[in-house]
Amino acid sequence: MNGDGGKSIWVKGSIVVVGLLVVASLVIMVLNYRFPAFFNVETGKAKPGVVFNQTLITITEQMADRWLPNDKFYPTIFLDNPQNFQLGQLEAVRYTTRVMRDKLSRLRTTDKIDPDAENAFVFFSNDPKKWILPSAESKFRNGVDSLKRYGARLETGEASFHPRADNLNELIDQYVSIMGGVNTRLSNAVGHKKGMLSEETSGDQYSEGEKMVQVRVPWTQVDDNFYYAQGVAYVLRQMMMAIRYEFKNIIEIKKADELVGRTVQLLGDSQFEPLLVLNGDRGAITANHSLQLQSLLEDARQKMRSFQDMLRD
Repeated sequence: MNGDGGKSIWVKGSIVVVGLLVVASLVIMVLNYRFPAFFNVETGKAKPGVVFNQTLITITEQMADRWLPNDKFYPTIFLDNPQNFQLGQLEAVRYTTRVMRDKLSRLRTTDKIDPDAENAFVFFSNDPKKWILPSAESKFRNGVDSLKRYGARLETGEASFHPRADNLNELIDQYVSIMGGVNTRLSNAVGHKKGMLSEETSGDQYSEGEKMVQVRVPWTQVDDNFYYAQGVAYVLRQMMMAIRYEFKNIIEIKKADELVGRTVQLLGDSQFEPLLVLNGDRGAITANHSLQLQSLLEDARQKMRSFQDMLRD
């Protein structure tokens, strides 16, 4: 009898422990399953580049503070939607910091590269899935610190930011490129169809020697592409708002404010979250959220290209 009683207590205790682990896991997953909200781009009477840089700081601080793609342990390892969203954010941040290093922070291409702009790009270029010695988020925090130093030097006049039309055109060109790759992957997810994609570029400008390959997006990766694309769009939306301020004189001269505003709106509209990312064929009863998102982003991308045409006129 005592043996049976001891066994019963052990079973009940095990059930309680398992129940507590399940509840704790659910709580941890719920707390970490979130996406960043849009924030207001602070303007005021800031020196050139300060608003642009501060917007980038806000994005990367949020990103580094809760970095998930390098998680190796239960339960956050299963949160693949926020992970792919953050990977999309990181890619857009890399495109932005590269242009800031190469163009925006220098008057001429022969000028010395700004050390803080250079360090920011290098730190954000680290392996996003490395979790120790050093971890990805530690490198990204170093990147944030580099941006903060660059911003402080902008305030004192020790660093430069050049809001010229050619620099803006280069930045928009990079955004058009990254959106081209994102849209290709979204459109290729339709009903497991095969598509064509370059091995050497994520954009749509193919160079000589590039090899075109067949692409088939497995159903298990449809939501990965979806949230990755949203991460890219989130960063681009916030940076376009900063661009609207930093390059306002050029935008006014080109009479492009409405076009830029519509681009911001489309990128904002892309931040919807379906209960389940579906992959129905064209004309099917079930939705295809990849196509819905692709339609919004392609519209935004075309408006960016129209904006480039206006900048070149």
